[in-house]
Amino acid sequence: MRILITNDDGINAPGLKVLSAIAEDLAGPEGEVWTVAPAFEQSGVAHCISYTHPTMIAQLGPRKYAAEGSPADCVLAGLHDVLKDSPPDLVLSGVNRGNNSAENALYSGTLGGAMEAALQGLTAIALSQYLGPDNALADDPFEAAAVHGAETVRQILRVDPGRIEGYRRFYNVNFPPVSAARVEGTVAAPQGLRRNTRFTVESTHSPSGRRFLWVRGGDQRAETDTGSDADMNIKGWITVTPMRADLTDHAALNDLKDAFS
Repeated sequence: MRILITNDDGINAPGLKVLSAIAEDLAGPEGEVWTVAPAFEQSGVAHCISYTHPTMIAQLGPRKYAAEGSPADCVLAGLHDVLKDSPPDLVLSGVNRGNNSAENALYSGTLGGAMEAALQGLTAIALSQYLGPDNALADDPFEAAAVHGAETVRQILRVDPGRIEGYRRFYNVNFPPVSAARVEGTVAAPQGLRRNTRFTVESTHSPSGRRFLWVRGGDQRAETDTGSDADMNIKGWITVTPMRADLTDHAALNDLKDAFS
């Protein structure tokens, strides 16, 4: 198996090393793992692409490249430049430092890379490690992902339908904020919504007196619907959420059709 990996935390991020080990396990001794990751951190860029300026790319080692762009840029570079003559069988994005459950999925560059791969017709999985009081300061905050990552991907690949009509499916995997031994199991879960919490901005001043704004995330343990991804992660479960790039609210279509008829 030939696997392309990327992330949004950057080419030197510890989570990318974890993902590389997961990919090597999946690829096996006869397989190949190729890395095309952002040269610098790209957290929060979602599915952004560098449409109005070029992306510099540099080879750092065997099958390892850094691109000055977003995760989606890196997937495009991997598919249409680095591996243009030998496309990958699978694209993995992550392992993100922090969860991409609930509304975080909409901002995630990790998900953006997987989404671009799906739009290009490939099987794609995003992997993220939830951080919390039990693992954030541990010697290995990524332990749950490192121990359970390869088997979780294998479980997904066993049931993935491959090419389907319309937008291709991709997967959002979140590992809970606990040690590997305390993981309860793996569950399919819908995307949740943390209630009464939002991204905000905080004002600060530089030493020169200029005013800047920092984006601040909301409470990552805020209440979500029972059984949703964030809820199950907090309870110690690995969650797998199937997604598609179709943003249509299909349930509302008939009402709108009636309104405009």
